[in-house]
Amino acid sequence: MRGIAFILFLALHLFANTITYTHWPKGETLLSFLSHNGIDTKLYYSLDPEEKELASEIRAGVKYIEDRDEKGAIAQILVPINSELQIHIYKKHGRFLLDLVPINYRVFKDAFGLRLQGSPYLAIQKTTNNTRLAHAFVRAFKHSVDFTRVHRGDRIALIYTQKVRLGDFFDMPDIKAAAVQIGHTKRYVFAFDDRYYDEKGRELEKFMLIRTIPGARITSRFTLKRWHPILHRYRAHLGVDFGARRGTPIHAAGSGRIIFCGRKGGYGNVIIINHGNGYKTLYAHMAHFRHGMHRGKYVKQGQVIGYVGSTGLSTGPHLHFGLYHNNRAINPLRVVHIAKSCLGGKKLRLFRVQMRRYKAMLDRLLAKTPEPQVVIEPIKKSFCKGGEEHAQGRGA
Repeated sequence: MRGIAFILFLALHLFANTITYTHWPKGETLLSFLSHNGIDTKLYYSLDPEEKELASEIRAGVKYIEDRDEKGAIAQILVPINSELQIHIYKKHGRFLLDLVPINYRVFKDAFGLRLQGSPYLAIQKTTNNTRLAHAFVRAFKHSVDFTRVHRGDRIALIYTQKVRLGDFFDMPDIKAAAVQIGHTKRYVFAFDDRYYDEKGRELEKFMLIRTIPGARITSRFTLKRWHPILHRYRAHLGVDFGARRGTPIHAAGSGRIIFCGRKGGYGNVIIINHGNGYKTLYAHMAHFRHGMHRGKYVKQGQVIGYVGSTGLSTGPHLHFGLYHNNRAINPLRVVHIAKSCLGGKKLRLFRVQMRRYKAMLDRLLAKTPEPQVVIEPIKKSFCKGGEEHAQGRGA
């Protein structure tokens, strides 16, 4: 019902309207965005703490919809905050309202093989127009294949899914399985529980986190999108909250370089650490930072970086801990809980069933090298009609 109501709203307000897709400016916050566009900032201050916290998740460069009426005034705005939810600002009865609504996208599943003439990265990029897929493929094999040894005539194969929104690739592709054949030697990677493994269930990624507050209790868990049955609104919690006394030391979950150290909207005092290979961790609501912490500083796993507090929008002292891979929020507990570098027991049995199915598919792709089906070309024109987004060009 919620989705139907949203479509009806679009139908009433966007019929035959031309909409603009633009990128969220660096350093812009929801509060400053409202102010810059002449929208009463009471709209922000009337949000509850959880909604204000989510507003802090808007990422610089994210593609959002801006719809203006014939006079150039804003009719509505749609800004993604993660891969599932977006902020919807719209006008009703002469005043602006804000809500969280699901993102409308399509998911394509594709599988293809390529005979290489050179770099696998360039081959994927040229064939699919999907730079993100090229990045994801190279990262998947980072710890198992030396691509400088690839020669003309070698082959690769991929099985993956990709979201498409507004006539363009949206979010990072999910590589389910992939293979590289160099000469007569084949190397495989298989995704399982958000990690990459080889044929024997041995983990290929070496990235591993430790508990940032040892022994702390979990007070709120990770969720990308959920419908609140009482509030009748969508909610999300893009991290894990650990309850602890004010002043409790906070440890870096992994080694890396600090890329942000300061205030960040509803998150209060925040440190963000870049761990490489697309991984970042976020530590929010700190009382204060440890002396010497600053942007550009390298910290080691387990090093104290700050202390538990309740700065920003917080009902009490706790740590909000976020984990991001390729700028996409993922469940930190799936990484923190990994204590072994290989699967075992029931998980290994489940992995083997999935791995055998994908491996047979990859071998057929390496032999026949069928072309990819999901190819997005730049759109020429976009518009909204009848409550639906449209784009002209193959990207549609």
